Amino acid sequence: MAELKTKANKASVTAFLSTIEDEQKRADCRAIAKMMRDATGKRAKMWGAAIVGYDQYDYKYASGRSGTFIITGFSPRAKNISIYIMPGFSEFASLMKKLGKHKTGKSCLYIKKLEDVDNKILARLIKESVQIMRRRYS
Repeated sequence: MAELKTKANKASVTAFLSTIEDEQKRADCRAIAKMMRDATGKRAKMWGAAIVGYDQYDYKYASGRSGTFIITGFSPRAKNISIYIMPGFSEFASLMKKLGKHKTGKSCLYIKKLEDVDNKILARLIKESVQIMRRRYS
């Protein structure tokens, strides 16, 4: 069984965020970091080379595969900022309608910049997703 490559490490989150060249994206990522710290009460850790993660949970699939991953986090990608909403979006239909300009994957929310979305709705989405994950994996 292949080992999960994306693991928590000792790299500096502050140093990583400082490497973001685009000034607006860097500021947006710092604001998202604050939302996530407020939602989790935890300090950020680097996961792999490019994911800033908050808190963690242990999972085990029916296949026997298990691991540890972030409860929430984000990554400043070239085109978008990826925000990890680990329970997915099915429980957040009403919030998603109010959020603003975004795209989604299974558990990734993609935004270009914070000004495209309602920051209060985003903070609530993050907080509620953290609560769901903690209930599921306590």
